Amino acid sequence: MTAHALPQTLPADELSGPALRAFFNLADRWNLRIAEQRKLLGDPPESTFYKWKRQQDSVLGRDTLERISYLLGIYKALQILFPNADQADTWLHKLNQATLFGGQSALERMLSGNVSDLYVVRQYLDAQRGW
Repeated sequence: MTAHALPQTLPADELSGPALRAFFNLADRWNLRIAEQRKLLGDPPESTFYKWKRQQDSVLGRDTLERISYLLGIYKALQILFPNADQADTWLHKLNQATLFGGQSALERMLSGNVSDLYVVRQYLDAQRGW
């Protein structure tokens, strides 16, 4: 009997550079302030954040990689849901009456600092696109 191998994942050092580059491109598209960027990344110290921004090749921890993964999924879902890229990029900033957001923007929900809020927004968008 052969054991089933688990799918192999890339090590953090191979994922970190592309993840950081994608995050900072996304932050530009979403017009995120530095404080918002840091909060979405899990509040790294300022010196660490600026090192990441400058070098974009540091090795990230699992939590930071998970956060970036959720953010990229949110970005992708928005690009699918909205035919206009500008509309997709500004959706995060608009007030939202869905119960999940309580009249606040999705970005405000995401800025709570909890990785679970990133997950919830991603899940909401995936449901909206019927996935």
